[in-house]
Amino acid sequence: MNSDRGPDSPSSSKTAAEPAPDPLAVLHGRLLNVSRMATIGEMAAGVAHELNQPLTAIANYAHACERLLTRPGTDPNELREALRQISQQTTRAADIIRRLRALARSRQVEHTPIELNALVEELQELMRTDASLHGVELSLDLAPGLPRVAADPGEIQQVVLNFLRNSLEALSAQSSASPKVVAITTVSTGNQAVELAVSDNGPGLSPAMTKRVFDPFFSTKENGTGLGLAISSTIARAHGGTVGYRPNKPAGACFYIVLPTQPSE
Repeated sequence: MNSDRGPDSPSSSKTAAEPAPDPLAVLHGRLLNVSRMATIGEMAAGVAHELNQPLTAIANYAHACERLLTRPGTDPNELREALRQISQQTTRAADIIRRLRALARSRQVEHTPIELNALVEELQELMRTDASLHGVELSLDLAPGLPRVAADPGEIQQVVLNFLRNSLEALSAQSSASPKVVAITTVSTGNQAVELAVSDNGPGLSPAMTKRVFDPFFSTKENGTGLGLAISSTIARAHGGTVGYRPNKPAGACFYIVLPTQPSE
């Protein structure tokens, strides 16, 4: 008796159907990507300025190499130094592009142990350029020795950029002659959590606005999407954390995210 089973036999192997994606997770991913691209678009002027610096330096050093090669008795060390500078500036330009691609990339969310300060420092050059173009001084006050958090680096950096852009736009609309400042701080809350805050000395928010500022599609800007802070809130919840607003002292606004630390720490 033949023991082989036909393809229609109940015991034949079949490829298990993959589970349907969670519609809410898909929507979250799409909204996050929209917010990410919108943020990069808003930073376009700063990005162009930052990228132009190493490219200009490369062109200048290349012209210097040409002059050195046509000059009798050129010291090889001069030529070597110019080439070293070209290599250094090329690496700098490549790093800028790499950071932008990392911000823009749509990818699988993955929570890994990370250092919050390192994420802020990685964005530092982009943020300083963006702040400078708005006539704003950026200061960092990052508490040393913070415990790690389990988080997706790209999503947390998106929250930082959302908070920063919010402050820069508020300060840009202010005609005050006093120095405009945005401060980014990190601190341990002492309750198995760490806080990252972005504060400014702008006009702040009215009590009515504070109740809705994290609502989807609520915006005080004429052409605002109302997604940045709402998505930041969603990201915080997905990490077991929270976002919030408090008035800055003596004036201005402060947006913050609180994230739980690694249980082992």
